[in-house]
Amino acid sequence: MEAGVEVLPAEGGQVAGDLSGPSTPAANTVRAAGGVVWRTQAGRLEVLVVHRPHYDDWSLPKGKAQAGESDEDCARREVEEEAGLRCRLGPEIASASYTDRKGRPKVVRYWAMTPLEGTFEPHDEVDEVRWLPLDEARELLSYPRDGEVLTSLLAGVAEAG
Repeated sequence: MEAGVEVLPAEGGQVAGDLSGPSTPAANTVRAAGGVVWRTQAGRLEVLVVHRPHYDDWSLPKGKAQAGESDEDCARREVEEEAGLRCRLGPEIASASYTDRKGRPKVVRYWAMTPLEGTFEPHDEVDEVRWLPLDEARELLSYPRDGEVLTSLLAGVAEAG
């Protein structure tokens, strides 16, 4: 596991550094959400990964929640903004807790999602997307925490299935 990172099951758990048990994140914690968008193609499961040119990294679509926005709505909005896809929200699959580039604690909640409609168009935030089998996606992703979130997708898909 990546140093300083904790990937939590969807049903709660501890935020990294918080030893008090399940709770809501501290007031200074950056709240974010995203999706593991999946489909079956030629009988195999594929997931969507995004390339962010500003960071020159490959990641799962996610972003910070807006004031008053639910985490579920944030996840749907971020996937649509980054990947151009309107998606059906499936089960919550995992959360990742880590320190962001500005030194703030950050918690990202993820949901399994399936595409309903849309087409990707490159833009400033994301210039490329790829549909990949899980093992190839895990290899391409820049952060080990994202690979751990992918692992939780299988349980989420089976649960929904």
